[in-house]
Parts: sequence; C-alpha cells; structure tokens
Amino acid sequence: MTNRHQPVQKTRRFTILLLGTALAVSPLLPPGADARPGSGYSMGSRGSRTYSAPAPTQTAPYGASPMQRSITQPSSGGSVNGPSSYPRSPYGAPYSAPYAARPHPFASGFLGGMLGAGLFGVLFGHGIAGGLTGGGSFFGLLIQLLLLGLLIGWLVRRFSGGARQGTPIAASPVYGQGGPSAAAAQVTITPDDYRAFQRLLLDIQAAWSQQNLPALQHMATPEMVGYFNAQLSDLASRGARNVVSDVRFEHGDLSEAWSENGFDYATVAMRYSMVDITTDMTGRVIDGSSTERVTITELWTFMRPSRGGAWLLSAIQQTR
Repeated sequence: MTNRHQPVQKTRRFTILLLGTALAVSPLLPPGADARPGSGYSMGSRGSRTYSAPAPTQTAPYGASPMQRSITQPSSGGSVNGPSSYPRSPYGAPYSAPYAARPHPFASGFLGGMLGAGLFGVLFGHGIAGGLTGGGSFFGLLIQLLLLGLLIGWLVRRFSGGARQGTPIAASPVYGQGGPSAAAAQVTITPDDYRAFQRLLLDIQAAWSQQNLPALQHMATPEMVGYFNAQLSDLASRGARNVVSDVRFEHGDLSEAWSENGFDYATVAMRYSMVDITTDMTGRVIDGSSTERVTITELWTFMRPSRGGAWLLSAIQQTR
C-alpha cells in the first residue's frame, strides 16, 4: 500500500539535509579567499622580519597585511637563532599562532563523523540521533539539528580555542621597528636580481596553472610549496581548478633587502595583471572572467644563500 505522505516526507528530509549541512559545516569552513596562488592570504617566512611590517613603497604605499600563515613562531624571534622577545607587531593588533583559525584535527574528524552519521540517519528516517521523537516529527528533527549545531559549536571552540589563548604578543606602537632585523646586514639588489624576481613571478603563475608541483619546488621554499599544494588539493576536492594566464608584470620596487644567518632576503612590491578564472573539471568557467583582466598588488619575499645561488619565493603578503 502506497503511503500518500511519502513525497512530503522526502521533501522534508531533503530540506533537513541541506539545513543540517549548513548548520554543522559552516563553523569549519575557512573565510572566503581568491583562488590564485596564495589564495589572497599573507603567508610564508621572512627570517627575523616575518612579523615586522615591510617598508612602504611607491607600488605599495600602505605596506603589507600581517602574516597569517607561517611556520615561523613569533616567540622564536623569526629565526632559529633569534631572541625569544622579538618580534612585536607593528600592525596595531596582536598576533596569534599560525593556523589558529583552523579547528583541531581531532575535532574536524570527530565532527565530520558525527555529521555523516547524523545525515545518514535523517535520510533513512531515524533522526540524527535515532530520533528524540522516533524520527516521525519534523519539529523534533529541527530540535535535534539545533542541539547538534550547539554541540558542534562547543566542540570547535573547545578544540581550536586553545591554540588561540596565551599566544598573542603585545603590539608595538613603532611602525617597522624590530630587534635583530634592525641590525641585519644590508644587501644590494642588482638589475639581474630584479629580472630574476620578475621571471619567478611569471614562472610560478604558470606552474600553478599547470598544477606542476615539481616545478614549484625549484622556485619556492618547501613551506610555500606546501601551501600551494594544500590550495591545489582543496580546489581539486571541490572539483575545481584555477587557471591564470597572460600574466603581465606592470610595476615593482624594492621594500627592503638584508642578510642574516647565511641567507639573503629581498621583499619586493609587485603589481601585475592577468586573466584569472576557476573552472570545473570539464573546463566550464565557474568563477572569474576569461575576457577581463584583474590587477593584483602583492609583496613577495625572496631568499637565497648568501654565498650565492638561485632566489626562491619565501613569502607572499597582501597589501593593506
């Protein structure tokens, strides 16, 4: 005998599925970001100046945003041998630990399992937790979703909040003032170096579009390659691919260059334009425009051994 309420029940279950997904997953999603290399974040390391503001330039007159992702710990002074009291933020806001915004890995896995099990129960009519009302009441299922959302919110705060507490460093009122960076030896940047920076900008964009990690390993530090790999993997997991093309370097100037601990560093403000699109796996454009160019201004930091060698990208910072 056919149940005349079956279509209504299916519609309710589908609505609850969407509601439950939005409610439970939204605390775990990172903030929106661009799909280009770096994803619009400030990331990487600049030696002892990782948490010190780069000097403003004509290309980037308002300086750079503070570092959001870095393997360099603020308490270590930005370098392996730096004093623990350095640095203090010149940006007017305390620093927090790298990746502090990400939930604890255990929380992510545990909550993901709970979400999967709960939605499975909804789809098969048993409710998220077997049913506070036996799975027969729409209102009862909404109550279950609310309770699940509250539980997930508490667990996310429980497992990710610890990394945010006790790590901020007091802000410094002096822009660009730092400990060991002030005493670091200056480095002279030659026209050949500038050409190398421009070439790296173009080649890194091309390797990114080709998803060519071996090529990126020859142009960036392992830290930056790790970030690029994570971004490409995230895009692939969503069935998407970012392609930048017709990249044109437009203007750039040196912010600062120095040497420390056997390495030379150079931070360069660069303005460039390109065609930036994101496609699905069939090549259909799902974001961006294939006909309109976008212009980007970022500060890229490069490093090399002081005794000589090729420059590698070690950080990308967004302009303020």
